Amino acid sequence: MSSHPVHHRTTTVDGHVIAYREAGPADAPVLLLLHGFPSSSHMFRDLLPLLADRYRLIAPDHLGFGRSDAPAAAGFPYSFDRLAEITGEFTERLGLKEYALYIQDYGAPIGLRLALAHPERVTAIITQNGNAYEEGLGADAWAPVLALIAERTPGTEAPVRAISSPDGIRWQYLTGVADPTLVSPDAYEHDAALMARPGQAEIQLDLISDYGSNFALYPAFQEYFRTSRVPLLAVWGAGDEIFVPEGALAFRRDLPGAEIHLLPTGHFALETHAAPIAALIRDFLGRI
Repeated sequence: MSSHPVHHRTTTVDGHVIAYREAGPADAPVLLLLHGFPSSSHMFRDLLPLLADRYRLIAPDHLGFGRSDAPAAAGFPYSFDRLAEITGEFTERLGLKEYALYIQDYGAPIGLRLALAHPERVTAIITQNGNAYEEGLGADAWAPVLALIAERTPGTEAPVRAISSPDGIRWQYLTGVADPTLVSPDAYEHDAALMARPGQAEIQLDLISDYGSNFALYPAFQEYFRTSRVPLLAVWGAGDEIFVPEGALAFRRDLPGAEIHLLPTGHFALETHAAPIAALIRDFLGRI
């Protein structure tokens, strides 16, 4: 049994309960792990025990996801700017003065907004299928999302709603995985159950509609890479059709020293490769 068990905690940020997982010594270097759609801190369940002897690991559920509050979309402005503000306030609440970032999917634009706001706090970035370049966008997967961003109508909403369906979520977990039998059905069934809660369809449509705000920030993110020279490790599922491998390779354009590893798996690489990813993180963070 791990000597550093994973704790499941909550705190209140701007009147909203934010759930988070925490493991590791309180005085260890911090790794802040930011999940993607349609998951939660649940996606880090296998990784946390593998790193908890050396790092303080903190993995929040974004507002609207996991066990965090999910205020109705009619009364709350779901946007990536707002989620980043809440995440920033969360780090303040926990007294995090300095941290490495682990970013995946939605966690990338949220975490990179934190880096833009406080570059001095970010010691390193680990990106696991967390995109910051146009060439990382898989054409087929993004076609319905781009249509929704261009014009939100019932017609453009319908195919995007399907992304949050059980079949759509299962596709995200299994596509590009060399051996799909290694992916526990518990993972995508867990996400599907949470996405089926009342009000989730509207929350997710608002967020996906706002994804264009992330594209608009890509130049700023890339300028941050160039000016900060932040150490960056990309551990990327090479079979991902949402954020394709070209997105991982693109980091070297602005960070020539970026360390890039393309793994034989998909969008949720931790489902099959938690142990090798943990080993790469230990080596990477141990050298910076």
